[in-house]
Amino acid sequence: MPTHTRIRPFNTKETYPEQKLNNDLSQGVVARGTMVFLRGQVSQDLDTRESLHVGDAGAQTAKAMANIKMLLEEAGSEMSHICRIVVYLTDIRYREAVYQEMGKWLAGVFPCSTGLVVPALARPEWVVEIEITAVIPDPA
Repeated sequence: MPTHTRIRPFNTKETYPEQKLNNDLSQGVVARGTMVFLRGQVSQDLDTRESLHVGDAGAQTAKAMANIKMLLEEAGSEMSHICRIVVYLTDIRYREAVYQEMGKWLAGVFPCSTGLVVPALARPEWVVEIEITAVIPDPA
C-alpha cells in the first residue's frame, strides 16, 4: 500500500513548455494520510494553466488561496488545519495587499508563517507564491 497520495500530478513540459523542462510533480502530497504538503500556489487556473490577475497582487493572492482551499479539500483537509505557510513575494511593496488578502482566508487559524522576497517566480507575471503544510486530523 502506498504511503503517499499525489494530488493533481503533472509534468512541467505541459505547464512550462517555454522552459523545456520534463519533471514529474504534484500540486500536493498527502503523507501517510496525516500530513498535506502543497506546492507553492500562484494565480493560475489549475485546470487550464492560465495565469490570472496579472499586475494585481491582492487578486493573485485570492486565487492562490482559493487553489489552496480546493487542494486541501481534495486531500481530505481544510483551511483550519494549516500549520505552516511560506509566502514568496517578488517585491516588498506587495506585502500589505498580499497579507491583507491572506488574513481573510486564515482568520482564527494562527499558522506559523515565513515571508521571503525573491527576485522572481517561475513566470514573470506571478508576483506572489504561497506554500502550505497542513494536517489531516484523526476522524472523530
